[in-house]
Amino acid sequence: MRTSSKNILGTKAKSTIVGLSAILLATTAAPAFAQDEVAESASAFTISGNAAVTSDYRFRGLAQSGGDVAIQGGIDVGHESGFYIGTWGSSINFAGGTEIDVYGGWSGEIASGISADVGLLYYFYPDAGGVGGGATDFFEPYASISATLGPVEATVGAAYAWSGQSALANQDNIYVYTDLSAGIPNTPLTINGHLGYSDGNSFLSTLQGTDNNYVDWSVGVDYAITENLTLGVAYTDTDDSPAQKDFTDSAFVFTLGVSF
Repeated sequence: MRTSSKNILGTKAKSTIVGLSAILLATTAAPAFAQDEVAESASAFTISGNAAVTSDYRFRGLAQSGGDVAIQGGIDVGHESGFYIGTWGSSINFAGGTEIDVYGGWSGEIASGISADVGLLYYFYPDAGGVGGGATDFFEPYASISATLGPVEATVGAAYAWSGQSALANQDNIYVYTDLSAGIPNTPLTINGHLGYSDGNSFLSTLQGTDNNYVDWSVGVDYAITENLTLGVAYTDTDDSPAQKDFTDSAFVFTLGVSF
């Protein structure tokens, strides 16, 4: 799910839409100055996408695929101003078997080495039917600040889903977290760490009957096979006790992802 526009394994590759401007230039008889204007307008946008297969889809420490393999993918459209929109989806083992996230926001550098990301995300379960009375979809604003120093990046963030949304059982939910990643110089390896805390109700947790207030954490490593292909492994766990098999229990998660 979204942790700032559904980046794949912590990376986000973008490709400029130069193909669009090339087609426009080749199929129109507009004056040269108009062609230049179209090219500049097109190059202001970027498209990035990702796809992955993971041994267990874990979201905030909770298994969304019941310990089974999940197929995932997404696409973003960004503008040079920092504004973006995107969508991401995954197979799951509840609410009809499909999750689709739609989001939009702004990200950019606010000081040297420091960037921010703010936006709104909508969780959508198109095949939910009568699960939870059909009340499975909800909105969640999010914000984070990241600092980079050499190969090390640290992020702190929060996401808040307000009460009044039926998927939250008329309670609000806040999730706060910190992430840390460090690339090992002269190697294709990146070490990752995560610590999060969830407070309040959430359709994603109450559907399974777990404690609504819990801590989750993970440690892992990514191996860059190529510039766009990454293999990752992470150990994840929560403080839920007793742990529920294939939901809140500890697990090693393997993910093969590609970004483009």
